Amino acid sequence: MTFDAFTGRYAQRTTGMTASEIRALFAVASRPEVVSLAGGMPYTTALPLDAVGKLMSDLLATRGAQALQYGSGQGDPALREHICEIMALEGVVGSPDDVVVTVGSQQALDLVTRIFVDPGDVVLAEAPSYVGALGTFAAYQADVVHVPMDEDGLVPDALREAIAAVAASGRRAKFLYTIPNFHNPAGTSLSDARRDEVLEICKQAGLLVLEDNPYGLLGFDGPPTPAIRARGDEEHVLYLGSFSKTFAPGLRVGWVLAPHAVREKLVLASEASVLCPPALNQMVVVDYLSTQDWQGQIEVFKDLYRERRDAMLDALQTLMPAGTTWTRPTGGFYVWTTLPEGLDAKIMQPRAITARVAYVPGIGFYSDGQGQRDLRLSYCYPEPERIREGVRRLAGVVEAELELLDTFGPSLAHRAVGSTTPSPDLA
Repeated sequence: MTFDAFTGRYAQRTTGMTASEIRALFAVASRPEVVSLAGGMPYTTALPLDAVGKLMSDLLATRGAQALQYGSGQGDPALREHICEIMALEGVVGSPDDVVVTVGSQQALDLVTRIFVDPGDVVLAEAPSYVGALGTFAAYQADVVHVPMDEDGLVPDALREAIAAVAASGRRAKFLYTIPNFHNPAGTSLSDARRDEVLEICKQAGLLVLEDNPYGLLGFDGPPTPAIRARGDEEHVLYLGSFSKTFAPGLRVGWVLAPHAVREKLVLASEASVLCPPALNQMVVVDYLSTQDWQGQIEVFKDLYRERRDAMLDALQTLMPAGTTWTRPTGGFYVWTTLPEGLDAKIMQPRAITARVAYVPGIGFYSDGQGQRDLRLSYCYPEPERIREGVRRLAGVVEAELELLDTFGPSLAHRAVGSTTPSPDLA
């Protein structure tokens, strides 16, 4: 155990800061002998890297002084124009004046939480929910109340009940955080009809909707479903977007579309945090959108991810033991898997690492300890054959756990699994 001499000096809010399940896995999951079904890394190798390299070189050669200079705290005006064109593909009508460019949509999450949430305030979030959002809410000392989902996304009646329960406790939720398209981690999407219902419930309750939509253009089965923000209500929905999944996560360029008054506070909060988003990165995105067939590139990504989704679903169907269930995403990166009764994904994880396959335990996607039987599998990065091999290894681990459970019962089986550590070369 490492002694921290600064323990008594930290702000109280740091008590909620913990490493995510994904970060904790990174050192092991990145090793070549391990099939990683854990991280949601876009397959950037599929980009036209020569063309991107040339446009970056040309940018520095012709406008380098501008690209390497400070920029606007709200973001590059040309980029904000392009962002509005992109959002229009999902029915969102917005003004560039109401777009704030951020350092990835993760910073947008941070800024929105910072300007709306005081310690002890309630945030409603789907069950399960994006681990990065939960970390942000914890950092600002929010109390997260989860709202159940089913195969059609967030359950409206459960949302009504959650709002009422929070009100009955003498508190008021500040906003609903939702990922309506190809959910991370659940892989489900909010049905078109439910989008209207969810928005109406929140309007009646005076509740903001924080719509996080990094995967919306990566659907496999047709045009995008109109966003919640596209339902004609500009005052109740803050819309978050990102170029991390459709272009390059390393550039860290995202945005938030907000009502005008909220936009001003977001800009002030962003300036206090980073002064301005990186001008070079924004100009690279502008030139990419202006000179490359970026919509055609999204089609390339969709075909690639569809093939990998199919490989994972086929492998799960063929190899996983009876009693295992999973979602069937129609886009995005993730399959949410539930293990047979009696198993625990977190306790099982050391054996999986020993078998050289990595996943993310479901418990990391809840703030209240749910998700013991669940795990998130990502299909976006490995090749299809690698995915099949990873599922084969995982199935073998699950079968071994079921044999332990059958032989020793739950308590002794969990004790046996818990005492297992990764082999030395994987520690």
